[in-house]
Amino acid sequence: MENHTTSAEVLFNHATTLYLHTGNLVNRSRLKKKCPSSPSEEIQDCVRATLNEWFATIPPTTSPSDLPDTIDCSIPQATEAITPEEREELKVSVKLFICEADLSSIKDAVDKSCQALAVSQLDSVIIAPPVLPEGESQTLENLQPAWRELEGLVQSHKIAAIGTSDLDKELLEQLYNWAQVKPSSNQVNLASCCVMPPDLTAFAKEFNIQLLTHNDPKELITAASFQEAVQESTQDLKVADWRLEWVLRYSIIVKSRGIIKAKGYLVHSKRSNL
Repeated sequence: MENHTTSAEVLFNHATTLYLHTGNLVNRSRLKKKCPSSPSEEIQDCVRATLNEWFATIPPTTSPSDLPDTIDCSIPQATEAITPEEREELKVSVKLFICEADLSSIKDAVDKSCQALAVSQLDSVIIAPPVLPEGESQTLENLQPAWRELEGLVQSHKIAAIGTSDLDKELLEQLYNWAQVKPSSNQVNLASCCVMPPDLTAFAKEFNIQLLTHNDPKELITAASFQEAVQESTQDLKVADWRLEWVLRYSIIVKSRGIIKAKGYLVHSKRSNL
């Protein structure tokens, strides 16, 4: 086991980019034994458990010259690809949490999720923009660059429908009037408002926008929490320079039965001192 761990540490400490895929959490028994108290705790647990399992699969390193700059941390037996035969029966929904302002991360996240799930198109993508500095409010100007990226992915048939998160009626209306591809949904955090605002409900009904609820914090996982989860998997990893680019949560629902067939996370992180 020590050789496996040492090899993984060498790989990780050399790498500049990390893609992590938790696989299907519905079937991962070790994670199912503990019920997380929040989405933030869930993603931390997932990062920690996935790294622990992945470390155990790494063979002894043969040559330092063979070390890759990008590592793909996933557990093959925990990943369930969607077969062409069952695709029509399933709805693939995604929520994308953008941690950095780099808009290329949106296409990267969508491409990676399609690849991981073996699909050519996501049925729905809801975007959670980067957390704003304290005291700043969300504006249409802030939302527009990310929305243009999403519209391009709809036009190239990588996404069927796109949605927003935590917009009030005024901002949702501004986005709807400006956008070429209209938002099909808007998530509302019921921790901040226990009842749907009547003006938001009326606007959504008039323009056929689905209102959904969620309990995600503004920042799903902080850089410090991510580094802590990575550090707990083994003590010798150099984690201080790693920053999150994006976190994507997906769910695969059987349309006819309304049950969740699969759920998981993809995480993209980079070393910030490069």
